[in-house]
Amino acid sequence: MTARTMRAIGIERPGGPEVLHMVEMPRPRAGAGEVVVRVLAAGVNRPDIRQRLGLYPPPPGASPLPGLDIAGIVDEVGPGVDGLRPGDAVCALANGGGYAQFCAVPALQCMPLPRGLTFAQAASLPEVFFTAWNNIVWLGRLARGETLLIQGGTSGVGLAGTQIARRLFDVTVIATAGAQEKCQVCLDFGAQHAIDYRGDWEAEVRRVTGGEGVDVVLDAQGGDYTQKHLDLLRFDGRVVLLGSHRSATTEVSTRAIAHRRLTLTGSTLRPRPPAYKGAIAAELVKHVWPLLEDGRIVTRIHAAFPWEEVRAAHGLLDRNEQVGKVVLLVEPALAATVPA
Repeated sequence: MTARTMRAIGIERPGGPEVLHMVEMPRPRAGAGEVVVRVLAAGVNRPDIRQRLGLYPPPPGASPLPGLDIAGIVDEVGPGVDGLRPGDAVCALANGGGYAQFCAVPALQCMPLPRGLTFAQAASLPEVFFTAWNNIVWLGRLARGETLLIQGGTSGVGLAGTQIARRLFDVTVIATAGAQEKCQVCLDFGAQHAIDYRGDWEAEVRRVTGGEGVDVVLDAQGGDYTQKHLDLLRFDGRVVLLGSHRSATTEVSTRAIAHRRLTLTGSTLRPRPPAYKGAIAAELVKHVWPLLEDGRIVTRIHAAFPWEEVRAAHGLLDRNEQVGKVVLLVEPALAATVPA
């Protein structure tokens, strides 16, 4: 008989890692178009940190638990689901609820594990590759021969975006990072130029582009960086905002936007409907998964923690010490295996 309850990690109140605690709660059931996944590993992402701080409330209808990407085994299939069955190994972009033994996910947001990857490695993929594809390919409209500036090149999204841009679009990638060793990681992952953002990064971007600037900027800082990025754009350039860590508001030159035909846009992927996310999933499986399987694109896991040590995992992100992804191992022994 299927257990009616499960263990999960909840947020007691807004605050630091100490507010995360293990709880027992009802096990989710698969609704129409959904599957329930037995979670073996879950990714830790910046939105989880913001949710813990009380700055990123779940959208209506979403699980109140943190956790946006998971890998595990399909345990239950809901009505109207084709192509998935119990026992299938999947990774998925969840709408929340990933820090748990079981997670209900729209079937459209599930993907097979790339061949040769463990469940822990697969858990590091969905959120960052969905985000990079949505913002660089769809919203940024990246095209061959262009130049892309990624602020925060050693984040999970930054490393995913660099590889997508280089391997699939053969563009010039300029990445920023906060230390020379992090800059070297950006270069190792394919960026042609890596700039320490603690210096005069604007002048350095102009120098490496011969004064021509860039076509697309991917940025999570916002605030006063926004006009700086607009100033760095070529005609028809695009700035895509993932966040506003520096400030929620700023002044920009609307005249420059109109005169040089610039685009300033942004996105929050979590509230998007399953059909939207499912379309991204299909493109990732078609274009990115083969490159993960043959090693031309890789994932970098900075640290993997047993999920009982979730506070340590969040502390690592709070200190901004990670280079790549941090993963929670819900079932450590199975998370380290490669599915047959």
